[in-house]
Amino acid sequence: MGILHAVRAGGITKCFGDVVALDGVDLDVTQGQIHGLVGPNGAGKTTLLGLLLGLAVADGGRLEILGTPVERALAAPDGVAGFVDAPGLYPSLTARQNLAALAALRDRDARTARIDDVLDQVGLTDVADDRVRGFSLGMRQRLGLAAALLTNPRLLVLDEPANGLDPAGKKHVHGVLNRLAADGATVVLSSHRMDDVEALCSEVTILATGRVVFSGPLGKLTAENRELDYRLRTSDPQAARRLILDTPALRIVDGPDAAARQDAEVLVVRALVPALDELVARLVRADIAVRELAPVVSPLEAAFLALTEQEEPSR
Repeated sequence: MGILHAVRAGGITKCFGDVVALDGVDLDVTQGQIHGLVGPNGAGKTTLLGLLLGLAVADGGRLEILGTPVERALAAPDGVAGFVDAPGLYPSLTARQNLAALAALRDRDARTARIDDVLDQVGLTDVADDRVRGFSLGMRQRLGLAAALLTNPRLLVLDEPANGLDPAGKKHVHGVLNRLAADGATVVLSSHRMDDVEALCSEVTILATGRVVFSGPLGKLTAENRELDYRLRTSDPQAARRLILDTPALRIVDGPDAAARQDAEVLVVRALVPALDELVARLVRADIAVRELAPVVSPLEAAFLALTEQEEPSR
């Protein structure tokens, strides 16, 4: 049996007047995965999410969701739920009343037990009977997620679901999304937070000016053919510096930017992964303890910056 896809898109285009929001976008999202959608503001992320939710139709190309081709009509595909921009909520109603109103639109016999369950999943049980007008941004995001979960979706589409979340809220949301994927559902989410994407997503698509500049497993972005800057703290910074300077494949990054992100005991080293591995081995052989070794920016963030900045002048 081949790989099953929750979303298959080919050559998707979407324009708003003279503005090209999506320009020949191809996208394959594997079933049961959490797929991240990242890109600069105006890259086309929200437009693409809107197509998946049936809030807009493409001007061209083909789109298949959960095995069914999408027709040229505004309609939410069966088995799909989520939100773009921000969840639509009634501020004068309580969290529970909001969910009850939404459930009634779909099923007049909707059970209260299901509402209680989704409120518990997103960590809002204690404020279930509070009016939404008093909710923080993060609480509204969690309530929007609860609303999407009411339908037991097979494809969940979320626009910045971690927006405004405190650590406890983030823990709840991450737990919900990971459980959904483990149970076979598919999640497509956009985010500006690279740490959330790296923590949650097994696959990622990077958009820039309406085009896909990368799509695939996160591991491809951390391939060993891209130099990154690493913070290196050792027991003997001077000896480590001399060792690095004697190695052609390694560079110490100096200058204002480097100085701003290091202290006197930290070196910023630019290297490929194999060269970095060899450096660690040499430090150990020289009896120099490695106390910290971490990317200055994450591999995903580095790839995001490189790919999107490269794409920008072409449009």
